Amino acid sequence: MRARAEDRIRAARATGLRNLPLQHTAQNRVWLEIVQIALDLLAWMPMLALTGKARLWEPRRLRLRLFFAAGQLVTTGRRRILRFARHRPWICDITAALDRRAQLPNPG
Repeated sequence: MRARAEDRIRAARATGLRNLPLQHTAQNRVWLEIVQIALDLLAWMPMLALTGKARLWEPRRLRLRLFFAAGQLVTTGRRRILRFARHRPWICDITAALDRRAQLPNPG
């Protein structure tokens, strides 16, 4: 339990909680809300979308391997398709995560 809490603190620091970059308290409150949303996404994404070793990746590794992947949004007919370059080293992890996310039930 303690190790999980320390992992969350380390993830929070890597996500933007290391410093408060803005001048006023109200602006920093907004910054903290944004960091909290990012942390929630980082906590839920491995459980819901990622498999294998990708579930253990830290925020920096997720950023470099998954979040910065260049894609192209293509509209054909009435469908939108997200295309990734096939030469990306972690494209299998990205497509598997998108497929798992698509299989989740709609919360609304």
